[in-house]
Amino acid sequence: MHISGHIIDIENQRIYKGEVVVEDGTITAIHEKDTVDDQYLLPGFIDAHVHVESSMVVPAEFARMAVVHGTVATISDPHEIGNVLGVDGVNYMIDNGKQVPFKFYFGAPSCVPATPFETAGAEIDVAGVEELLKKDEVRYLAEMMNWPGVLNNDPVVKAKIALAQKYGKVVDGHAPGLKGEQAKQYIAAGISTDHECFTAEEALDKLKYGMKILIREGSAAKNFEALIDLMNDHWEQMMFCSDDKHPDNLEEGHINLLVKRALAKGIDLFKVLKAACINPVDHYGMQVGKLRVGDPADFIAVNNTNDFKVLKTFVNGELVAENGTTKIPSVENRIVNNFKTKLKKTSDFGIEANGKEIRVIEAMDGQLITNELSYDLKAENGYAVSDPARDILKITVVNRYENAAPAIAFIKNFGLTKGAIASSVGHDSHNIIAVGVDDDSIAIAVNMIIEAKGGVSAVGGDKSMIVKLPVAGIMSPEDGYEVAKQYKAIDKMAKELGSKLNSPFMTLSFMALLVIPSLKLSDKGLFEGTRFEFTSVFKE
Repeated sequence: MHISGHIIDIENQRIYKGEVVVEDGTITAIHEKDTVDDQYLLPGFIDAHVHVESSMVVPAEFARMAVVHGTVATISDPHEIGNVLGVDGVNYMIDNGKQVPFKFYFGAPSCVPATPFETAGAEIDVAGVEELLKKDEVRYLAEMMNWPGVLNNDPVVKAKIALAQKYGKVVDGHAPGLKGEQAKQYIAAGISTDHECFTAEEALDKLKYGMKILIREGSAAKNFEALIDLMNDHWEQMMFCSDDKHPDNLEEGHINLLVKRALAKGIDLFKVLKAACINPVDHYGMQVGKLRVGDPADFIAVNNTNDFKVLKTFVNGELVAENGTTKIPSVENRIVNNFKTKLKKTSDFGIEANGKEIRVIEAMDGQLITNELSYDLKAENGYAVSDPARDILKITVVNRYENAAPAIAFIKNFGLTKGAIASSVGHDSHNIIAVGVDDDSIAIAVNMIIEAKGGVSAVGGDKSMIVKLPVAGIMSPEDGYEVAKQYKAIDKMAKELGSKLNSPFMTLSFMALLVIPSLKLSDKGLFEGTRFEFTSVFKE
């Protein structure tokens, strides 16, 4: 295959007219040429940290959608399915991804379960981590969320980091808000990246100690604006990632959108592309081409260096996308799951009023962090109830791995004025999480998910809707574009029920993520993430 265009040589910071020659999936020659096609050729984009599961489709379908936007590879942390199915879940992701021409590089989940304060479906212990790190497909120890364990020299945490070092694999970080001496200590333990910085000050502190910083812009957490100016001086230590990308957002774009936004900010083209195409390859030792002779033919053609409209995507020399259409056919995806709870009654979601004032989770649009608020309780017949007039709604987490009483608390900023929404995508243990105006609606929304053994649901009046996610209760085996269509419809319904959040289901999915402060809810109760301990819904 011969393909010509204006070749963007990122490492030598030059653009020249040339022709790329590909044989058996490898670039065998690059010739300078006077007359070329009107397109620009450059290495493919890489998402440097993503949970494929958050796209609600299996890896094979994620790949079909991502290549349209010029993505050729991902650094994928499979700890979502790890929390449901353990090592078997990670192996499922690896096997599924191998069915398509795309370069998935998975990590060994370091924190499954994420904390001892919630019920997960499985555990990946030190032996399980080693089993995974031995695999060629597993390139790193995935995000070490237990930063207190790192700082306090927890023996299990130390053993997992030591295993990554033994097998010559890097360790990813997760330390939101950590600065100063604590950040220095965390990095010194061998942790090389962080994608959780939400201020430039925090990122600079970590850069100073040699850490690589990932600029994250996903469906829930959006840190691009806070961090992008750092790329002017620190492009060698930066990468782009989505972390979590719902199917409708993946259909719209991927890393290509971050590249366009960075260029619109006036950041140098070569600095931006170094972060988007080269730095992840070098950091993780990926077998992904950089558009050089001898490299795998993983590259893209774009219309120009302003629009960055992706015209073609090649993986190992195979044309996998062209002019906005995927060339990767759908494959048959098997179902694996772990879903055991029984249907719930409306009365299961009642909570007796044991005080006059309640702690309320404040959800933040576009952020994973939450705040703790205090409000006077609204009570009816001796029970604490939602108060839609003040946008204080009931939130519940239901253990999906065994039959247990739901945990109940209150949350602000979901904005529902009627009905309920629910999801079995509930980071990180993926129990069922729901927010609603009344207990009847909450019970209906939760039971729809239990009957489907996974999904996202919405209930309002006489209308109900569900997107079924039977693979581990968090992914669909169906065509990704069809899942995106269904998700758009249910997202629209959630907003018709009153939610003002940009992505209500994505925000909902993080309200049980205990490792992100401040106030969250697990299936075992209300949790104060700064002190790392349970607290009461009712204030004394």
